[in-house]
Amino acid sequence: MEVTNTFIPTAGSVGLLSMVTYFFLVVAMFTFLGTFIFSLVSQRISLPEQTNPIVPNTFILTTISTAIAGLTYYLIQSYYHDMLAEMATVSDVNDRQTLIRESYNAMGQYRYVAWFITTPLLLAQLIALLRIPFNKHKRQLLGLLMATLFMVFASYIGHEQLSFDNEIQIVPKLVWGLIALIDFVTILFTLYRLWKEVGGKAHPAFRLAALVIASVWGIYFIGYFLTLAPVDFNWIHLAFTIADVVSLIGIGMVVYLANMNRWNIIL
Repeated sequence: MEVTNTFIPTAGSVGLLSMVTYFFLVVAMFTFLGTFIFSLVSQRISLPEQTNPIVPNTFILTTISTAIAGLTYYLIQSYYHDMLAEMATVSDVNDRQTLIRESYNAMGQYRYVAWFITTPLLLAQLIALLRIPFNKHKRQLLGLLMATLFMVFASYIGHEQLSFDNEIQIVPKLVWGLIALIDFVTILFTLYRLWKEVGGKAHPAFRLAALVIASVWGIYFIGYFLTLAPVDFNWIHLAFTIADVVSLIGIGMVVYLANMNRWNIIL
């Protein structure tokens, strides 16, 4: 549909799955914006429960993460909208899939730029819930942050293994994906060792937060390797979008409840 030269996508012109993907991209953008505003407002409100926060100064990381994610999803949904406008002019099913695949590879760059910043911030929030002295474990903690940056960057290099006509180069992408996956397993193993070492000192919310982050990062890797299979890349868009919302907002809410000393009350 076009109104005064403005394209408004519909399922009739671009397909239902593409519209569902576009729907969640826009919803994610507004969700991150709302969480960003909430995090700003909540930090300005002084409540009795916040006099001795369990993990102080960490909710600000949610503010930063959601601001970055909100801007990223604005760019992604805008680009996806332009792609839908072009798709509406294409009738051949194979040509449409090619367009979706090539646009996914282009839009993925925005995701990796955002992940390069937000993933270490998520890890920092998770480490805060461990409540371990930084000076005593400085080398391990800095190593974790560097490993996280390398994991995202290696995945990005793998994502960019494209030929001149934007087709995925399978072997190089697989190699870089395996390198990032090994790094991912190392990060999880290190976190598990630290959790065992601190024992009961860790905040009760740590286990849930760690499970969420490990699951979400696992979804990212599944999506990464699924790009090597003949699947509709809209499904990967959907999985990544939902995973981003769950991880950034979910971990942010966990930290918020911990700082408010309401974790045990909620559960």
